Amino acid sequence: MGRDKHAASGGLVGTGVALMRAARLGLAAGPWLAAGFAALAVAIGALPVVAAVLTKHIVDALAGGQSVDAAGLVRLVVALAITGVALGVSPQIQRYLVGELGRRLTLRAKGELYAAVNRFHGLARFENPDYLNRIELARQAGENAPLALLRSGLGLAQAAVTASGFVVTLLVLNPVMALLVGAAAVPALLAELALSRRRAELMAVTTPVLRRQIFFAGLLTRLEAVKETRLFGAGGYLRERMLTEQRRTNREQARVERHDVAVQAWLAVLTAVVSGIVMLWAALAALRGAITVGDVMILVAAVAGMQGALATIVDSVASGNEAMLLFRNFMAVVDDKPDLAVPAVVVGAGNTERQPAAGPVPALGSGIVLDDVWFRYSGDQPWVLRGLTLSIPAGQACALVGVNGSGKSTLVKLLCRFYDPQHGTISWDGIDIREFDPSDLRARMGVLFQDFMHYDLTARENVALGDLGNAEKPGAVEAAARLAGVHEMLGQLPNGYDTALTRIFVEDGESPGVLLSGGQWQRVALARALLRRDRDLLVLDEPSSGLDAAAEYEVHTRLREHRRGCTTVLISHRLGAVRDADVIIVLSDGAVIEQGDHDTLMAARGEYFRLFQLQARGYESVQAPERPLEGTSGACCGSYGHSDGGNGGGVVGAVAAAVGHD
Repeated sequence: MGRDKHAASGGLVGTGVALMRAARLGLAAGPWLAAGFAALAVAIGALPVVAAVLTKHIVDALAGGQSVDAAGLVRLVVALAITGVALGVSPQIQRYLVGELGRRLTLRAKGELYAAVNRFHGLARFENPDYLNRIELARQAGENAPLALLRSGLGLAQAAVTASGFVVTLLVLNPVMALLVGAAAVPALLAELALSRRRAELMAVTTPVLRRQIFFAGLLTRLEAVKETRLFGAGGYLRERMLTEQRRTNREQARVERHDVAVQAWLAVLTAVVSGIVMLWAALAALRGAITVGDVMILVAAVAGMQGALATIVDSVASGNEAMLLFRNFMAVVDDKPDLAVPAVVVGAGNTERQPAAGPVPALGSGIVLDDVWFRYSGDQPWVLRGLTLSIPAGQACALVGVNGSGKSTLVKLLCRFYDPQHGTISWDGIDIREFDPSDLRARMGVLFQDFMHYDLTARENVALGDLGNAEKPGAVEAAARLAGVHEMLGQLPNGYDTALTRIFVEDGESPGVLLSGGQWQRVALARALLRRDRDLLVLDEPSSGLDAAAEYEVHTRLREHRRGCTTVLISHRLGAVRDADVIIVLSDGAVIEQGDHDTLMAARGEYFRLFQLQARGYESVQAPERPLEGTSGACCGSYGHSDGGNGGGVVGAVAAAVGHD
C-alpha cells in the first residue's frame, strides 16, 4: 500500500490538519457539547491555581504573616470551599460531556467512514489485504481518534491554563526554580512523543494479525465451517494457528510496554530529583526567613501543580500525536478518490454539482457489445479474457458456456463494472459503460451471482435486499419468491416471511431462526435477483446449480417464460438448461471460439457439441464407464439425475465438473 497525502504530512502541519478535522467532526456531532467541553476545560485548568492562591492567603493570615480581619478570613474560606466544590463537581460534568460527545462522534465518524466505503464501486480494494488493513485501522481510529484528539487538544488548553498560573507564582518566588521545573518537561515531552509513535506503529503491525485471529476464530465457530473442521479433525490445527497469531500480538505489545516502563521510570526519577531540589531550596529559604510559611505552601502546590500540568501537556501532546497518526488512516479512506473513475461535467449554479458526462443510463435499445476486451485481476496474474468480442442483442437470451476458467463469471463482473478492462470497451447502446455512474448502470440490472450471499436476516429481508424500493410495494416480495418457486416454502416457516433465516442473531422473545438447505437458499437468492423484474438486463450465473432435477426443471420453465423478450445473460454448466437461448456463446481461454443457436452449434460438431455429448452420454449410461470420459476426472460416484439439466451424480457429476463454475 503506497503512502498517501495524509500519511506523508507529518509534524505540526499533519497534527494541525488532524486536529481541525477532529474539531469539525466534534462540532458537527454536538456543537453545544463541544463548546461546553471546551469552556469547562479552561475553567478546570484555572481552579487549582485559584485554590492554591486562596490557601496561601488563609495560611499567611493564620500565621500572622498577612493582616486580614475575621470577615475577610471567612470570605477567603468560603471562596476556597466554593472552589473545592467546583473542583469536585466539574470533573463529573466533564466526564458526562466527554461520554456523550464520544458517543455522537463515534456515530458520525462511522457514518462518514462507511459512506466512503460505499462509494468504492469496484472490488479491487476489497481484494487488497493492505487496503483491508487500512479500513480496519480507519474503523478503530473513527471510534477512538476524533475524541482522543479533542480531549488532547482541550487537555492541552486546560493544562496550559494551570501551568501558566503556577509559572507566574514560581517566577515571583524564584525564577530559577521555574526554569528548572519547565526544563524538566522537555525530555519528558520528547520521550512521550517517541512512545506515541511506537504505539501507533504497534497498531499498524498488529491489525493484520488481529484480522487473522478473527478469521481463524470464525473457522472454529461459524456453522458452515464447523461441519468440515469437525469432520476432518482440523479444529486443533486451526486453534493453534489462532493462538500463534495471538502470541505474535502479545510479543509486539510486550516489547512496546517494556520500553514504555523503562522510559516512565527514568522520567519518574527526573521528576523526583527536580522536586527534591525545589523543596530543599524552599526549606532553606524558610529557615532564613526569606519566604513565609504561606509562600512555602504555595511553592509546594505550584511545583506539584506545574509538574502535573506539564505532565498533562506532555501526555496530551503524545496521545494527540498517537491519535493523529491513526486518524490519518481514517482521513485517507474517507478522502480517497473513487476506485472507478467516471468522466464528469460540472453543472448547476456555482459550478458545484457534477454529473456523469454521458448522463443517465438509457433504457437498453440495441444491446451490449464487448469489443476486444482484455482483462486480468492484477499485473502478476495471467489474462482471464483475451481479446473477447461479442454482442448481446437487446431482447434476446444469450447463454455463456465453457469449461472452468474460461472467463464466464469474470465477464459478468465486467458487465456489472466491478472492474474495468485493461484494454477494449464494453458499450451499452454504443456508449462506453465507463461513461456512466456505476450505481446507475447497476440499477438497470438484475443479477444472480454464482457465489450468492446468505444474509443472517429474515426471509423477507433476504429477498427485499434485491430492490429495497420495489420491495415496499405490496406483494412484490411474494411475487418474486413465487417466480423463484420458493413462496410456498417461505410462507410455511414459523413466522412466515418474517422468520429469521439464521440462528446467529435472534432477539429476546423470538423463536429460533430456521436453517435452509443449499437449494432453498439458491431459490431465495434467485427471488432476490428477480425482484428487479423490470430491469433492462437480467444476468443469471448458475441459477440452478444447487437444485435437484425436478426443481431445476421447474425453475427453468418459470424463467423461460419470465425472460421472454427480456435481455438475458445465462451461465450454466448444464447445457440442457441453455439450449433454448437465442444465441449460445462458447468461451475458451478467455475468448469466443463458437457462437450460434443450439442446432447450429450441434451441426458444427465443435466444442459445444463435445461438451453436450459428454453430458448426454452421462444420462444415457446406466453404469460408470470403465475409463474416464475425455475432460473428466475419472472418479465418479453417486446417483443419476433424471430430467434435462438435472444435478445427477455418477457420470453426470464428472461431466458437470468438466464444464463447471469459473
